[in-house]
This record gives sequence, C-alpha cells and structure tokens, in this order.
Amino acid sequence: MEEKSTGDLSQELMAQPDLDAYIHDNSSSFDQRDFAALLAAFYAGKGISKAALARRAEISEVYLHQVFSGRRNPSRDRLICICLGLRTTMEETQELLKHAGYAQLYPKMKRDAIISHGLIHRTDLNEINDKLFAENEKTLF
Repeated sequence: MEEKSTGDLSQELMAQPDLDAYIHDNSSSFDQRDFAALLAAFYAGKGISKAALARRAEISEVYLHQVFSGRRNPSRDRLICICLGLRTTMEETQELLKHAGYAQLYPKMKRDAIISHGLIHRTDLNEINDKLFAENEKTLF
C-alpha cells in the first residue's frame, strides 16, 4: 500500500465525520517512532560520549541518561540544548521537536530565529544564550 501524504490525510480527516473510522482506516499511516529511539538513532551517528554531550548541552549526565532511556521527557528548551550539544542539523532538530510533541523552530519568531541561526552555524550554546539575553528573549537555561 502506498503511503499517504500529510495533505491526503488532512483532507480525509476533514471529510470523515467518524473519527474512529478515520483512525481505523489510517492506522498504518500514523508515525509510530518512539522519541527516545529517534534521539538514540541521531546520537549513534554523532561520535560523542554522553558525558561530553551532557557538558555541551549544559545538563547533568543523570538527566541525559533518563532522557535517552525514556524515563524523562525534556522540555522544548532542554531538547534544543541537547540538539545543540549533539550538533544536529536543522532538519534533525525539527524532527526531534516534532516527535517530542513540541512546536518546531519558526523563523518568524525572533527567539526561534536566533536559536535556528545557532544550530545552522554551529554556535556554542552559551553564545546563543548570550544573544537571546541581549535581545531580551528567554534564554535556553
């Protein structure tokens, strides 16, 4: 069976008066990936120890291990810190945010634009925080 596009699913959802029928008919189209598994997959390709990642992300190793095991769900800001520590791409970061249930970075919001620029240009987390502070935006930690 061919995978349905997001647009096709949206149209079906709007047209289908019975939510249970929609869910039943499209169960194979729902994303089943586990956030912790996706994070682990991105981590596996980065060649960094968890201790070094915790330092780069400005979080404790214990907390980081809890996130990787699925026992803790990081806040959006903490997840962004982990992404910055992992030096994920913009696309990887957006995917992690989406799978964690958070809003993706949006370039029309000044705070998100500063964070996005930092991700794209591999800016140190503390420098991003300094820029956020200078622009009167909420810092990441």
